[in-house]
Amino acid sequence: MSIKKLAGQTLWYGVPRIFSRFLSFGISLLGFQLFDPNGSYAFTQIYAVIPFLNILFTYGLETSYFRFAQDHDRQKLFNTLNVSVIISTILFTALLYLFEKPITGFIGMDRHPEFVTWMIWIVFFDTLYTIPMARLRQEERPRKYAFINMFAVVLNVAIVLFFFYVAKPAREADPYTFLGQLYRPEIGIGYFIIANVVSSAVCLLLLYKEFTAFRFEFDKKLWKDVMKYSYPLIIVGLGGMINEMLSRLVYQKVSTASVTQREFELGVFGANYKLAVLITIFIQIFRMAAEPFFFNQSRHEGAQRMYARVMKFFVIACCFMFLIISLFLETWKGLIASKHPEYAQGIHIVPILSMGSIFLGIYYNLSVWYKLTNRNMTGAYITIAGAVITIVLNIWWIPEYKYTGAAWATFTCYAFMMIISYVLGQKHYKIPYPKKKLIAYLVIVTLMYILHEAIARSLDHNASYYKIIYYGTSLLFFGLFTLLIMKVERKELRRMPYIGKFFGKASA
Repeated sequence: MSIKKLAGQTLWYGVPRIFSRFLSFGISLLGFQLFDPNGSYAFTQIYAVIPFLNILFTYGLETSYFRFAQDHDRQKLFNTLNVSVIISTILFTALLYLFEKPITGFIGMDRHPEFVTWMIWIVFFDTLYTIPMARLRQEERPRKYAFINMFAVVLNVAIVLFFFYVAKPAREADPYTFLGQLYRPEIGIGYFIIANVVSSAVCLLLLYKEFTAFRFEFDKKLWKDVMKYSYPLIIVGLGGMINEMLSRLVYQKVSTASVTQREFELGVFGANYKLAVLITIFIQIFRMAAEPFFFNQSRHEGAQRMYARVMKFFVIACCFMFLIISLFLETWKGLIASKHPEYAQGIHIVPILSMGSIFLGIYYNLSVWYKLTNRNMTGAYITIAGAVITIVLNIWWIPEYKYTGAAWATFTCYAFMMIISYVLGQKHYKIPYPKKKLIAYLVIVTLMYILHEAIARSLDHNASYYKIIYYGTSLLFFGLFTLLIMKVERKELRRMPYIGKFFGKASA
């Protein structure tokens, strides 16, 4: 195993994932274009709940599959975990339907209870294909994995475009035609959720070969061993989702504004939160490639040095993405506020959330120490502590600072988790991370953003020269950071696959 291997896996699994996520991001932006903040709050609420349910329904089995596939019969493991997932998914789904009304009231969806029903179906289908998709990754079958991901998203987009750009105009022209009857104005942004239900269901059909290989075989001892390893990961996952989604989920519960104003603020917050998507996407695709890589690498000599190198390049990549987001906010603002200018008033929280996402990504890198040393419960304690910080700060700051307070709560939580994980990790599984260098990179890009923002605010935004100076300084700062990395990391860049040839030859 090597950096080249990890880079190759990231390309195979990452590029299709990036394509899929950008399509998803685009379709989300379309929702914010078509509906004002008061209309899009329901979309924000539903997609704040889904990650929580995904963690509960899968209870850490994906990570456990990679861990136990190293030293157990893979077919027996596949069968056992599938049996567990199928039975638990049916049980959990039944419980959700049983308590659907209280759930609807709790998340503030009384005006759209049907959205909750569709949400349950999304989670149902997504959970059932968790283990088959993990098997594709474990068996290094990226083509099919990529095809299923991209097909599902393309189908999702196609359905949304059909309803809003074919069926809706047909209804406006003549509501009694076949196409006109397909569109119901009262559903509104709910068509985005319906499209998600259909695409999730189609994923199951595309995995029919994997399901035909499944046998109803259950190894009780193996299952107990897996659950012993997995149950702390449930806490880690739930805590992580609390830290990521709680601000949006409980906004209406803690805000002192009127109902209409709260819904408006939540819509603005949700729209701007999505602008940190570049870093979020990268973290997700990195984890997709890195999780099995870390487990495999642990058996090799010099694993700690390899983890340190991976961390360095991860932070550098995140720094570039932070600059792309923070130095070009005017462009991102245009994407979400071209039709509804009110969305732009929350643009200042995007760099805060983006840097917080970097801290989260660093934490995921650091978490290798407790996964490899079977100290998953320590990871759970860190996550619980982070969740407590998130809850306290949201209750404290949202009433006073609205979504700005929610953004800073997220930032603070992830900073705490990153720091405490590093300190504990160095005690139990010491990895020679280049700490000073990584901190310097993060500080430099932050200062670049602050200086760029100060320059932009000192200018007359209506002047003809504004955009020239704004984007000129954006490109200047981005170029300066690029030159800095090329100079400081020249030796490392020579060893990298694909790009190393541009920096001269070096030994691997």
